[in-house]
Amino acid sequence: MNNNHHYIPKKAMVIVAHPDDIEFSCAGTVARWMKEEAEVVYVMCTSGDVGIDEPGMTRKKAAKIREAEQMAAANVVGVKEVVFLREPDGMLENTLALRKKLVREIRRFKPEVVITGDPTVVWATANYINHPDHRAAAGAALDAVFPAAGQPNLFEELAEEGISAHKVRKVYVTSWSESDTYVNISSTIDLKVEALKQHTSQMRDWDPEPMIKEWAAETAKGKEMGYAEGFRVVTLINDEDYAKMQENSDH
Repeated sequence: MNNNHHYIPKKAMVIVAHPDDIEFSCAGTVARWMKEEAEVVYVMCTSGDVGIDEPGMTRKKAAKIREAEQMAAANVVGVKEVVFLREPDGMLENTLALRKKLVREIRRFKPEVVITGDPTVVWATANYINHPDHRAAAGAALDAVFPAAGQPNLFEELAEEGISAHKVRKVYVTSWSESDTYVNISSTIDLKVEALKQHTSQMRDWDPEPMIKEWAAETAKGKEMGYAEGFRVVTLINDEDYAKMQENSDH
């Protein structure tokens, strides 16, 4: 089991389906990385525009509300850039068009790490089926990371925008039960909770703090941490090759 929780990337990108997905899954890790001076950008495939069940609510109005909530949540942990792709909420599909949009963002920002979900998870818990948008976003993110973003002759027209192919070093997959890497978020659990609370259209009168802390404590159990977030980590470029890439890019 890899407990390489001290690793801090210089740049990271988080790709998810909806506003609040990051806050539930990995905002504690993002907050910790930000404290260590990492640069992080969020990419939202949808704006959660069907996620407010109120009389008279329109998709346009809901999107505006939820984008503002996500910006506020990002601000809590120090993330300044949030990209909204504005795909239709509840109807997200892992298409070549979505893959290209994500490749564009990866090549533009050039993250060392991409955090996303697990597209294979359907039966998440005994009382929850993993949202199809979550699966679609995660599948598209993984397909964009490898091999697409790093292949210059794939979506080569993006070069006309002045962006070049980029190989991601590691993928952190937020995991329900298959984690092999745990990030100690004891110092940032309160920021995670505060970020989640910014999604007032979703939280309403519910205080998420007890549940979030219970989940994080359960994840940390037996790992000499108070609170943790778990990931399945795929290392696409080993340390030696990555060091050579960095050396070459500096010349």
